[in-house]
Amino acid sequence: MKNLTDRDRASVWHPLTQHKLQEEMLPIDRAEGVYLYDTDGNRYIDAIASWYTSVYGHCNPYITEKVHAQMNKLDQVVFSGFTHRPAIELAERLLQILPGNQQKIFYSDNGSTATEIGIKMALQYHHNQGRKRAVLLAFENAFHGDTFGSMSVSGLSVYNGPFEDWLIEVERLPVPNDSNIDEVIHLLKNLLSEKEVAGFIYEPLIQGAAAMKMYKADHLNMILKLCRDQGVLTIADEVMTGFGKTGTNFASDQVPTKPDICCLSKALTAGLMPMGATSCTEEVYQAFYSDEISKGLFHGHTYTANPLACTAAMAGIDLLTSAEIQKNIEDILESHRLFDQRIRNHVNVSNTRQCGIIYALDLNTNMERYGKQRDKLFRHFMSAGVFLRPLGNTIYIHPPYIISSDDLNTVYDTIETAIEYN
Repeated sequence: MKNLTDRDRASVWHPLTQHKLQEEMLPIDRAEGVYLYDTDGNRYIDAIASWYTSVYGHCNPYITEKVHAQMNKLDQVVFSGFTHRPAIELAERLLQILPGNQQKIFYSDNGSTATEIGIKMALQYHHNQGRKRAVLLAFENAFHGDTFGSMSVSGLSVYNGPFEDWLIEVERLPVPNDSNIDEVIHLLKNLLSEKEVAGFIYEPLIQGAAAMKMYKADHLNMILKLCRDQGVLTIADEVMTGFGKTGTNFASDQVPTKPDICCLSKALTAGLMPMGATSCTEEVYQAFYSDEISKGLFHGHTYTANPLACTAAMAGIDLLTSAEIQKNIEDILESHRLFDQRIRNHVNVSNTRQCGIIYALDLNTNMERYGKQRDKLFRHFMSAGVFLRPLGNTIYIHPPYIISSDDLNTVYDTIETAIEYN
């Protein structure tokens, strides 16, 4: 009988993969806490929480027990014409921790659909009021997902190249910093006066796929205030940043001007179930509330508000708001700061940065995003029992909140070894 890697190669097409160049996929057999185990019994510390999802650890018993109980009561029901307690209670729970201006929750299946819906809300918001605004604003090197709307506002050509002739019209702003903020504001004022802009979508404080590029809340606030003054809806893509990762429940909590729309996924269900959610203000919702059927938001997914996913999300919120997890987050923040003091002046490190539990450093070398040098670095980490996924020459840590100090020190030590011999 063929082994799993052979069977995988024969029948499976993986994401973000050029299979002709890809080495064998590693079969993962099980996961528990912060650990992944392959089919040979090797253990790996999941130092990126499996793409920022499993923030309370894998197979967290509190979450799985809640979902198991729900599984025996209501597993799935269409969400058009029906409702159910888990969806209602989750919406109420989300609105308690989201920025205070958020009033309604629209459910979907993943991060791309959450941002897709946010984009459609912004465009139709103006359409429903008789305004023709068809241009969106986004940052350079943004990433907002892989569906056509979310791909349109993303700025990484490695993902979008073959489809650029079919995308929505988007104008781009440089990511602001101390040196260019005046130029960014000048460009934004010109765009707002020359273009019919419907919305501005942004990853607040951290651009994840752009190799954890970080920027200041004060600079973002200046941009959001200008958009607000011109009636441009603001869309916070909190898919990666949400649920405690930046040191607050949401990155938008650190910015005085709150978004009109928020997009959520990833840690929303703690990595247990696929789910997305898009929240909005009452003002946005009222633009769709009409005697005209055509003014409704006609967007839906088969698994919208799946009761099991809603239950997992509520259990995750229980953990997020617990004193234990909040203390763990503070401990990780401090550990990162101490690690940064050790390595930030290393001759092979060109830059370090931290926002909440997310820590990143750039090696003093050039690497292709998915090139051979980067793959060598990845193999170094895996051989040491640490799952880190470098983005070119950027190494980043996004640990689960339950990681022990010993395991976190193992992650740091493995990175230091990589830096020393880079």
